[in-house]
Amino acid sequence: MRRARRNTLADLLARSAQRYPDKRALLFQSEDLTYAQFDRRVTQTCHMLIEAGISAKSRLAILSKNSLDFAVVAYASARIGATLVPINYMLTVNDVSYIVHHSDADALFAPRDLAPVLEAAFVNDGRRLAPRYILQSAEGATIGESTWRSFRDALSYPDAPIQSTGDGADVAQILYTSGTESKPKGVMLTHDSIISQYVSCIVDGGMESSDITIHALPLYHSAQLNCFLGPSVYLGGSGIILEQASPAAILQTIEEHRATELFCPPTVWIALLRHPDFEQRDLSSLRKGYYGAAIMPREVLKELMSRLPDVQFWNFYGQTEVAPLATVLKPEDQLRKLGSAGRPALNVETRLVDDQGREVPVGAVGEIVHRTPHAMIGYLNDPARTDAAFYQGWFHSGDLGVRDEEGYITVIDRKKDMIKSGGINIASREVEEAIYQFPGISEVAVIGVPDDYWIEAVTAIVVPKPGVTLLKDELEEYCRQVLAKFKVPKHFVVTDGLPRNPSGKILKRDLRELYQNLGNEM
Repeated sequence: MRRARRNTLADLLARSAQRYPDKRALLFQSEDLTYAQFDRRVTQTCHMLIEAGISAKSRLAILSKNSLDFAVVAYASARIGATLVPINYMLTVNDVSYIVHHSDADALFAPRDLAPVLEAAFVNDGRRLAPRYILQSAEGATIGESTWRSFRDALSYPDAPIQSTGDGADVAQILYTSGTESKPKGVMLTHDSIISQYVSCIVDGGMESSDITIHALPLYHSAQLNCFLGPSVYLGGSGIILEQASPAAILQTIEEHRATELFCPPTVWIALLRHPDFEQRDLSSLRKGYYGAAIMPREVLKELMSRLPDVQFWNFYGQTEVAPLATVLKPEDQLRKLGSAGRPALNVETRLVDDQGREVPVGAVGEIVHRTPHAMIGYLNDPARTDAAFYQGWFHSGDLGVRDEEGYITVIDRKKDMIKSGGINIASREVEEAIYQFPGISEVAVIGVPDDYWIEAVTAIVVPKPGVTLLKDELEEYCRQVLAKFKVPKHFVVTDGLPRNPSGKILKRDLRELYQNLGNEM
C-alpha cells in the first residue's frame, strides 16, 4: 500500500515522461533532452550511484552553476531516496566546508572549475572516502589526493527501472540559508512539502504544460529550483537552462527559443531594462513574468509593465523555509495593489502578529507568520532555532508587514533591516520607494549606520542610471519634500553598484559593514 501511494519528486518526472515522451524537457547549451531521454538519463545515473554505495538517506552535495547535470543529479537523488544538498557556488572554502560537515555529505558533485573547492572543503572536514563526480565533462580528474569520476560515465549504465524505497515524508532537500547570522541554517524540506508548494505555484502562478521557461537564476536556490524547474517538470513543460543570469543571454534566449515564462529578482529585471539589447530583441513570445526574492520597487514594476505590455506579472513572496512560496500578487492586482505581496497562496494560511503572537488589526504592523504544508520540518541539527521558528504553531518569517481590508499583505521590512533612529522605527523600504521616484535613479538601498546621536542614522546608497550625474544636495532636498523629516537620510552615497548574492538579493549586511564608520567620517 505504501508503494502504491508513494509520491516523490522522481515520480513526477516519471509521469511526465509517460505523458510527453517526445516533448522537450530541458535544453542546456547543445544538450537537448526529451522527457523520455531525461528520465532515462536519471535512471542510468541512479545505477551508477547505487554501484558506488549511494543509497536512500545518503546526502549528495552539489557545488555548481546551472547545468543539465545539476537537474539530473537532483532527480536521481530523489529516485534513489537520497537527499540533495545544493551549495552556493560563490562561497569560500571555509563556508563550503561548514555545509559539507554540517550536512554530513556522502557524495560530491561539481564541474572541473569548482571541484577543487568542494574537495578542499571535504578534506578539511577530515574525511576522504566518498564518491566524487566531475559534472559537464566526459573525463574524470585527480584533484588533490582524490579521484573524481566523470559524471557522464552514467551513460554506459542500463536504464532498468529503479525501485525506490522512499516516500513523500522523506527529506528531499537540505537548503542552506544565506541570512546574516554567523552560520547558515540547513532547511529540511520533504517531498510532500515541495510538491504541495508546486501545486500552489501552478494554480496561483497560472503555469501550464505549454510553457517554455527560462531557468537563469541559480538552481541551488529554492526559488528557481522549486518554483520553476520543479513545477515545469511536474506539468511537462519545456525548460531552457542558462548557466547564470546574464541579461544578454536571457534576452537572446527569449528571442531564439520563443520563451513564454521568466522569473527574475528585481535586480535582474532592472538589468534587463537597462541592457541595450532590450529594445533590439524580439520579446513578443514572453507572456508570464515573475518576480520575488526581494522587494520590487514600485517605479521599476511600472516601467516593466509599460515596456512589456503583453506580459502578465506575478509577485511570488516567501522564503526557503516554506519551499519557498507563501503569498502571491496576481496580474490583475499589480497596479491596483502596487507594492503588495498579495494574499496567501493556495496551500497557505497567513497572519500578522505582535511579539506575543497575537493577531494585529488591519493596517497595523506585525510579523508575517504562516501555517502551510509547504513548511520545512525543521533546521538540521538545530532544535532550538526550529522551536523558535514555529513559536505557537506558526512559522515565523522574520518579515514585518501590514494587511489591508481585502487581505492583501504589504511587506514593510525585515525585522533586522528596520532602522531605529532617534528612538523611532523607520522602514528602509519606504525610504527606498521614495528615492526610486527621483529622476535618474537605477537602484537604491537604505540602511542604518552607527551614529553617536541618532544611534542609527538613515543612509541611502544610490546607483545612478547610465550617463546620469546625481547631485546629493538635490536628492536630499527632494527627500525633504516627500518624506517626514525624521525619515530623510542623514547620509547619501553615490556608487556604481550594490553588492548582491547570485539570487539577486542586495546584501545589506555588506553595506552596513562597508559604511559602518560613515557617521564618524562626516
